[in-house]
Amino acid sequence: MKTILLPTDFSNNSLNAINYAMKMYEDTDCTFYILNIQKASSFVSDDLMTTSPSVNLYQAIIDTARKSLDNVIRSIKEKYNNPKHELISIVDYDNFIDAINQVCELKKVDLIIMGTKGASGLEKVIFGSNTVRVMQRGETPVLAVPNNYKYKKLNRVVFLSNYLTQYKKEELSTLLEMLHLFNSNLDFVHVSEGKTLTKAQEENMKLLSAFFGDTSNEFVNLKGNDVFKEVNDFIRINEISLLAMVNKKHSFFERLLTTHKVEDFGFKTNIPLLVMPKQI
Repeated sequence: MKTILLPTDFSNNSLNAINYAMKMYEDTDCTFYILNIQKASSFVSDDLMTTSPSVNLYQAIIDTARKSLDNVIRSIKEKYNNPKHELISIVDYDNFIDAINQVCELKKVDLIIMGTKGASGLEKVIFGSNTVRVMQRGETPVLAVPNNYKYKKLNRVVFLSNYLTQYKKEELSTLLEMLHLFNSNLDFVHVSEGKTLTKAQEENMKLLSAFFGDTSNEFVNLKGNDVFKEVNDFIRINEISLLAMVNKKHSFFERLLTTHKVEDFGFKTNIPLLVMPKQI
């Protein structure tokens, strides 16, 4: 039984991610925890007043959130009617990232699937701030689904790496499981930026090859000085269904998240992004 967390604020992009999850795992036995988090700061001003109004306000907001979650679950059941799926609602009153981590630990969550607002508007922000925080500070793999992206079978997946990291197999287990589940082809993509691989990088490539030996995979070396452009072009030209990375300090992923505006580097993710935490 796979355990998946689906955070929602009832926005279109979060509901789209829930629908993506239902279709992605339609043939898999899953328990889905659908989580709504109410900000603790929402009640601070009331807490400074008398206790009773604050408690009543708190209970009213929580009850409203629970009713909204019940409506979401009812809609999912009517739409998919999947006996393989168990849907459980949770309302939490906490800091966003703390609530996510607590639920993941308590429920032994395997994967978080959440929506992103995508690159739009004048600022062209790649991810919403909540998604970024979960990716950077969470301890559970995150699958971020762009707004309005409809599920497509994971025929071809990219794992992006500079091969400077010696990975542990358990860090990559989520990706390996997806490849087996969907019989996907995997491209290990590296952008050389004009540099030759060191002996350590070559050894790490061999390690990756051993980890994914029972999958259909290929090592791809892209040449260019603009990492973001090369990766973006490769994704577009080859119709990649999923981009996967490991979250490590000073990595491509960190550069992606710390540069919030697309125009700064000409990169935006139009496909789902799987981020797996680096284990210490």
